[in-house]
Amino acid sequence: MTGRPTTSTSLLSVLRAWLGLIAALAAAAVVVLGVQYAGHSEAGRVDRWFIDPTADSVGGPWRSVALATDFWGEPVGAALLVVAAVAGCLLLRHRRGAVLVVVGAALAVVATTLVKSVVGRTIHGDDNLSYPSGHTAFATALAVAVALVATGRLGLGRAAGLSLVLGAALVAGATMGWAQVALSAHYPTDVLGGWCTALAVVPVTAWLVDRVADSRPSTDI
Repeated sequence: MTGRPTTSTSLLSVLRAWLGLIAALAAAAVVVLGVQYAGHSEAGRVDRWFIDPTADSVGGPWRSVALATDFWGEPVGAALLVVAAVAGCLLLRHRRGAVLVVVGAALAVVATTLVKSVVGRTIHGDDNLSYPSGHTAFATALAVAVALVATGRLGLGRAAGLSLVLGAALVAGATMGWAQVALSAHYPTDVLGGWCTALAVVPVTAWLVDRVADSRPSTDI
């Protein structure tokens, strides 16, 4: 068979130590913020430094932009993004990447759901659990997974690969996070918690995907 092997790792060894450290710090941040805002039902001091989300924060064309961005974190939009990312991985014959996209994004959303039930922070009513932001976690997780695949396929080194992964995480998280705050669906610290959740989950997921694939006698992923 010609071309790059389908057994390309999801998480490059040159990035493993750095992303492991980032994952640990991100997990700690999720816990610290969760303890800080557990049971709260209003914006905290840090949130008010940015904006007080008591009503829709934007109007006019910017509201339309925020709603369009929010759509990609809703079930239909998220599914379309995942399908597109998986298709791209399979076209590149990067099956581990396809698994990482699906499992990493799913676990990030599951993690935010579990943390929400534990923390119990709400916005606009007791039924609206807000910390951490699942939309932000999903967007960030998908971006990180795709960036890891791209890093491997392009053969990037430590500095370039880490820059790509963190840059993708920052852009995706900031974009979706802005939409969530602009639509008053989340407090800014909810967005930060969602971003950190993705950074904690995806590197660990990538490592597990590699371990499972490498443990198989004859793997094609």
